[in-house]
Amino acid sequence: MAAQNALLTVAEMYRADALTIEGGVSGETLMEAAGAAVARVVSARRPPGTVAVLCGPGNNGGDGFVVARLLAGQGWSVRVGLLGSREALRGDAAVMAGRWNGPVAFLAPELLDGADVAVDALFGAGLSKPLEGMARAVVEDLAARAVPTVAVDIPSGIHGDTGAVLGAAAPACVTVTFFRKKPGHLLLPGRVLCGDLVVADIGIPDRVLDGIAPRLAENGPASWFSGFPWPRLDGHKFDRGHAVVFGGARMTGAARLAARAARRVGAGLVSIACDPGTFPIYAASDPGTIVSPLDDSGSFDDLMSDPRRNAVLVGPGAGTGTETCGHVLGALRAGKAMVIDADGLTAFADHSTDLYRALSDRCLLTPHAGEFKRLFGIEGDKLSQARRAAARAGAVVLLKGPDTVISAPDDRAVINANAPPELATAGAGDVLAGLAVGLMAQGMPAFEAGAAAAWLHGEAARAVGPGLIAEDLSEALPAVLRRLRGDS
Repeated sequence: MAAQNALLTVAEMYRADALTIEGGVSGETLMEAAGAAVARVVSARRPPGTVAVLCGPGNNGGDGFVVARLLAGQGWSVRVGLLGSREALRGDAAVMAGRWNGPVAFLAPELLDGADVAVDALFGAGLSKPLEGMARAVVEDLAARAVPTVAVDIPSGIHGDTGAVLGAAAPACVTVTFFRKKPGHLLLPGRVLCGDLVVADIGIPDRVLDGIAPRLAENGPASWFSGFPWPRLDGHKFDRGHAVVFGGARMTGAARLAARAARRVGAGLVSIACDPGTFPIYAASDPGTIVSPLDDSGSFDDLMSDPRRNAVLVGPGAGTGTETCGHVLGALRAGKAMVIDADGLTAFADHSTDLYRALSDRCLLTPHAGEFKRLFGIEGDKLSQARRAAARAGAVVLLKGPDTVISAPDDRAVINANAPPELATAGAGDVLAGLAVGLMAQGMPAFEAGAAAAWLHGEAARAVGPGLIAEDLSEALPAVLRRLRGDS
């Protein structure tokens, strides 16, 4: 995983702190730097006023005491509320509380009366059980009052590894975290509750990642750009692969959207394989797409026998009958790189082991939540669901949503966070599947192709903005690719 976009679990972040301290940087120094980073964000957002600093009993509370001291020095009227007693604080948190010369009140909702800003320094990403008692009461009151809030590390009540709400959580305007993001900053609902996310440098050196070897990252070009299949001056369309999309008989738009996306992302040739009855519909669509009618039951296998047709997509609008299963298994038997989407997944809901046995790490499965549940039946948070499914299937799993997770069988995973809400529209998933199969036709491995496709999909949607329909995505792609390549 690229160091710059690595995501650290809570345990890995603790390890990063420990390695830094072992390297000679004191915990006090790290805590001072963390509090200073939060204070800078608060003061940059508004002029001095009244700030309520809500401190927890651990290191997050210690950060809060630093924030309180620094803001008081800048002319803010500071109220500090502590969950528990000062005498119970330990370690660096106790040191920072000792450096605060102002009063410390018991944590209570009344601390928020008249506050212009709140600093949520109750609990960080390491919280593992639901908020309760006064902590929960204050967080719920903070949410109800809608006081502008700056969260330290992550809004209190959000699980750092999953983004889940543990009992209660108040939305922040901005969250300041340290060194690297955590999964909970990108996974829903944590991503929404974090507001703007600032990653502050507090003096943890990048080299500590060597001792952690994270297997998770935020999706972006750093994860796959070096292997992106840009056209070569001495290349030929046959060098750029031949993607085959199976076209269904009823929802014909799905395969057409996918095929156009595969062409836009650079596949040298793209064919739609279809029933002869739908040949006129597909043939009357994009003139650059080849249409291959399947005249009899052996036609699809004949199509697959050509080694130049090297990547296959089955699923968009395909139907959920035995014919779809046959096409999926036939393409897998022929050794094709493969994307299985939508109906191609649902068709195996009652006999998923037949699919698992045929899959390999050259295959990409692209379910949304409903399809995932039907095929895998795996419960839990989204990241662990995708990882467990990839391990079970022996294939790459792209679990769709505003916080799409792409996971490989070897436990590598990325979380995609650039998808705008406009992508929640009919046909957008077909375009995503088409982008993936187009990249795989050009030789990109399934994991990297899935990650690149998800990112390009999100960037194209952002370029279009309000009013987006699925047909716009492929048309927005050339400009996105130009920017990605660095063309002027």
